[in-house]
Amino acid sequence: MSKTYEFLKECGVFFLTTVNEDAPATRPFGAVMELEGALFVSTSNTKDVYFQMKKNPNIQIAALKNGTRDWIRVNAKAEEVFEERYKLAMLDACPPLKNMVQGANWDAFALFKISDKKSFLSINDIVGEVD
Repeated sequence: MSKTYEFLKECGVFFLTTVNEDAPATRPFGAVMELEGALFVSTSNTKDVYFQMKKNPNIQIAALKNGTRDWIRVNAKAEEVFEERYKLAMLDACPPLKNMVQGANWDAFALFKISDKKSFLSINDIVGEVD
């Protein structure tokens, strides 16, 4: 398990920023999984965030651990994946999603693999790059 994934899971909620035309757009996310050494996030293909990631895959994820000054920032690219096995794994990794989607083959269920990531983690005000 990567330090990035571990930290995001501990935070529970993290913020994902996309590019909306010429301005940043940030929103809270909670569904994340790690599989085969990669991070994945999910959304609906009816939301602005979906269209923004499709148009410009450059994203940033940021999170602050509750009650601390420990934070993480991840610069990456988001690439949509369609394989059912990845969607089933996401539903298993994030059980609350099962209440939001109508199964792995639901047309609106979009899954993105996070690649080319650089993660910066600050714990006790010491900043370092992590995998």
